[in-house]
Amino acid sequence: MYVCSCFGVTEQQVKDHAAAGACTPRQIASVSKAGTDCGGCVRTIQAMLGRGACPRRELLDRKQVPATASASVEGLPEAA
Repeated sequence: MYVCSCFGVTEQQVKDHAAAGACTPRQIASVSKAGTDCGGCVRTIQAMLGRGACPRRELLDRKQVPATASASVEGLPEAA
């Protein structure tokens, strides 16, 4: 079944992109153009992806901190 008729993107293609790591409608759009013309499919794509599929942004940001900086933060005692 087509999800995006403007660019001929199928439900299976969206699922394949999601399995490869695209977990937001914007990420799906960047790899397939789905949702970039009329926008009628964006809610369908969002529903297919569901909620909570992406890691939280804070976790991604924490992974990008250099090892020395994260080690000094981990060594601090927690605030009471």
